[in-house]
Amino acid sequence: MMIGNGKGKFAIQTSYEIGFDSPPLVMASGDFNNDKRSEIVIANGGSNHVDIFVAYNNGSFENQIRYSAGSSPQSVVVGDFNNDTRLDIVVANLGSNDVSVLLGNGNGSFENQIRYSAGSYPKSVVVDDFNNDTRLDIVVANLGSNDVSVLLGNGNGSFENQTRYSAGSSPSSVVVGDFNNDTRPDIVVANGDSNDVSVLLGNGNGSFENQTRYPAGSFPQSVVVGDFNNDSRLDIVVANWDSNDVSVLLGSGNGSFENQTRYSAGSSPLSLVVGDLNNDTRLDIVVTNGGSNDVSVLLGIGNGSFENQTRYSAGSSPSSVVVGDVNNDTRLDIVVANGGSNDVSVLLGNGNGSFENQIRYSAGSSPLSLVVGDFNNDTRLDIVVANYHSDDVSVLVDYDNIVFVKQMILVTGNDSRPQSLVISDFNNDDLMDIGVVNSRIHNIGIFLGYGDISFGNQMTYSTYPYLYPCSMAVGDFNNDTRVDIVFASCDADSVVIILGCGNGSFENLMMYSTNSSSSRYSLAVEDINNDTILDIVVAIHDTNYLGVLLGQGNGTFASIILFPLEYGTHPFSIVIGDFNNDRKLDFAVANNGTDSLNILLQTC
Repeated sequence: MMIGNGKGKFAIQTSYEIGFDSPPLVMASGDFNNDKRSEIVIANGGSNHVDIFVAYNNGSFENQIRYSAGSSPQSVVVGDFNNDTRLDIVVANLGSNDVSVLLGNGNGSFENQIRYSAGSYPKSVVVDDFNNDTRLDIVVANLGSNDVSVLLGNGNGSFENQTRYSAGSSPSSVVVGDFNNDTRPDIVVANGDSNDVSVLLGNGNGSFENQTRYPAGSFPQSVVVGDFNNDSRLDIVVANWDSNDVSVLLGSGNGSFENQTRYSAGSSPLSLVVGDLNNDTRLDIVVTNGGSNDVSVLLGIGNGSFENQTRYSAGSSPSSVVVGDVNNDTRLDIVVANGGSNDVSVLLGNGNGSFENQIRYSAGSSPLSLVVGDFNNDTRLDIVVANYHSDDVSVLVDYDNIVFVKQMILVTGNDSRPQSLVISDFNNDDLMDIGVVNSRIHNIGIFLGYGDISFGNQMTYSTYPYLYPCSMAVGDFNNDTRVDIVFASCDADSVVIILGCGNGSFENLMMYSTNSSSSRYSLAVEDINNDTILDIVVAIHDTNYLGVLLGQGNGTFASIILFPLEYGTHPFSIVIGDFNNDRKLDFAVANNGTDSLNILLQTC
């Protein structure tokens, strides 16, 4: 399969090993579950069934584009800093004691960085509107100076000089939330060396109260917030590096917190994130374990407690984690920055709290932090990674990478030998159905679709006395807005019309001779002579002819007109289209006998 880019070019083909019982003979495509992706239906000539392959977007990403940052970037977040509806990037640079702001262009690219001073060894950065002026501001946790820096935004992508507030010892992570329900953003900081968290309540004007500190585990490295017990109050969860666990501190709603409850994680948990991973409306936790090269998933019970962890492999020394729906299936996925293997891992979610094996994508040197967002306005999540040793950030843009998974088999009957199939709406319910010719048992089978990739039992219509149907096509031949069928009979050397009733059933058969015997026919339906009435084109394999039956608009057709092809070509399949943009329909014919493709341009 070759996926087109809409510009006349195609990706390199992707082949699917699908283990057919017999060689596939014909295929068609249609959207059977209304997800705007086409599924594939294949008829296997030597078997008694058709196969359906369902399309999925597997959340793939293009190669990275890298942008310079400061020295030893540690953390990255995104936001719209100049109010142009385009996402921008801010990076905390540990080695140069500043933050870099890269304004986005809205197409996945970014302007050169602008840098602003922070404290000593800035390690973590987040954004919010701290002074209620509808402009995003920046807060940075400074590992070396034991404080946080607040830089108020001007709304044009620039920022005021920092104001600093004391925190605990070696603050390594910072997040914001409204902890006392006063609609003002507050700050919480994880302090690595003092084994606690600092809470700084916001005044709503860009300033903050003095910290209040709460014990955590040993060497806390990351902190996030969420409502884990469904009481409409924000709670805190902390990843504790040395004690290999996470601490949960339930909020009281007035800016204070209960004593911690701790849950086991992997080895050296470094970063965490929360989200509803199993669609039960309860927040769950994902933790990166730097020492065991994996992530822990702890499903929430909804009362502030959590299930035991389930662990999934990541890259080497995973250092940062986010969640988001990267393949647009409404299920949260996990994205991990792997500091030791210089890449990111994507683990696609199954929607029940479990995850597929990782897919990894290259990043810069020692990626330590990442975020996701739509940077090119294509409604797909992209990834930004801060690379510690290469002093830059990587941008990985998401794109549709469609894969197909065999979904089901529709049985067409014992010894049926399906030869051709079509996809259409036979009963006018706006859902795609499948029609198939069962050559060996001389009937046409109709599978009515339910819109969810499931189908009703096959309804069959006998082709007798026109035996061995070998090809079919559909169209509205009598202008009653109902789908009709035309099939070719290899035994009777004819094409046969069956008018549809609009409810999935069909009327009596009407036969038209092909005036030529053949063991194989191919059919196509189009308005060949521009009279707004559908016509039928027949490729006659054994006698090397093309035949045209002009439609009358009432379900009947004129006698066939034959056009000879070169001797021995044996036309096997035909399609119709305007190949030279002259508004006249042309024919493309695949020739089984000469291994060639004929293009026949209509000149009159």
